[in-house]
Amino acid sequence: MKKSNWGALLSAAFLMAISAIGPGFLTQTALFTSQLGASFGFVILASIVVDIVAQLNIWRIVVVSGTPAQDIANRLLPGLGYGLAAMVALGGMAFNIGNLAGAGLGLQVLFGLDVTHGAICSAVIAIGIFLYKEASLAMDFFVKILGVMMIFLMLYIAFKSNPPLMEAAVRSLSPQQFSFTALVTIIGGTVGGYITFAGAHRLLDRGIQGVENLPTVDRGAISAIGIASVMRILLFIAALGVVSAGHLIDPSNPPASVFRWAGGEIGYKIFGLVMWAAAITSVIGSAYTSITFIKSFHVRIQTNTRLVTTCFIVISCLLYGFIGNPVQTLVIVGALNGFILPLALAIMLIAAHHTQVVGSYRQPILLTTSGTIIAIIMTYMGIQTLIELLA
Repeated sequence: MKKSNWGALLSAAFLMAISAIGPGFLTQTALFTSQLGASFGFVILASIVVDIVAQLNIWRIVVVSGTPAQDIANRLLPGLGYGLAAMVALGGMAFNIGNLAGAGLGLQVLFGLDVTHGAICSAVIAIGIFLYKEASLAMDFFVKILGVMMIFLMLYIAFKSNPPLMEAAVRSLSPQQFSFTALVTIIGGTVGGYITFAGAHRLLDRGIQGVENLPTVDRGAISAIGIASVMRILLFIAALGVVSAGHLIDPSNPPASVFRWAGGEIGYKIFGLVMWAAAITSVIGSAYTSITFIKSFHVRIQTNTRLVTTCFIVISCLLYGFIGNPVQTLVIVGALNGFILPLALAIMLIAAHHTQVVGSYRQPILLTTSGTIIAIIMTYMGIQTLIELLA
């Protein structure tokens, strides 16, 4: 692979992965581990399979067509792309409220700052990255460094919690209990809404498009899911170690409980650093991807991308001040993003068979079939989950 392609692959993979690894990701994983115990490992394995199939289908069509997802949708049905862009951007805005709150919480743990002040400081840092002259390169470097740091810190906490690895392995293949809500929520938190498009649109921005670049696409898609899954598995076994030792996880802040029980005060400080890193990188990923969904609609947006991105972050920060960031909100947003996924996946699967979008390219039958099955199952599970959450 060309050196430039490797750079684009890593940029896309890390952007997608860190977009997924936000405060909601940490909260959902710790919360569901406390509810399902070792059986949550089965849910994680099932979600990884779904994530890979969904991501490969979406990334391949976007890159082969050389066109952002919203424009693909508009080619299929005029106006459909606007609806998809609105759903993705609103979902990204909702997630950013939680992301900024998580960033504020992380700085409070680290330095004793007020959560709101910490959220504002984090928003300023994110805006500064986008306003920087070499914003694209700065964003890639920032997310890679913080992504690697989070994984190593999480590895330390997982080791300190002394988890029952054999039980986790057994229950991951033979679960004692299962939850539709957990599965839909963590799928939504990994590839739902704007997240799965983050890497695909980043590849387009780096000039990667066309059938000849499909090997890069496949490596990038699988690598991105791999990075996010490693982080989720490490947090899962860390939380499992805490639960198995008889400690109670605080439902008002599940991940903080895991870090504190596992590593004491040092663990709690590590939680602050991981929470801030996860949150600030997700703010960047959410803002970047959400704007890629609307910038092709008008030339003024295209030429003022930095300003529009800044406004997106500022509005998210203002909304956070009014809405706040309860744990339940993060879980519900994850579930809603899981409901958006089958719609986006269905659009890409239909586009895969339209020559006006992909030319002579033909999506592999295995990917198309598995993607269709997942879209149908996710629609059913998404409806069931929304009914359960509303009830």
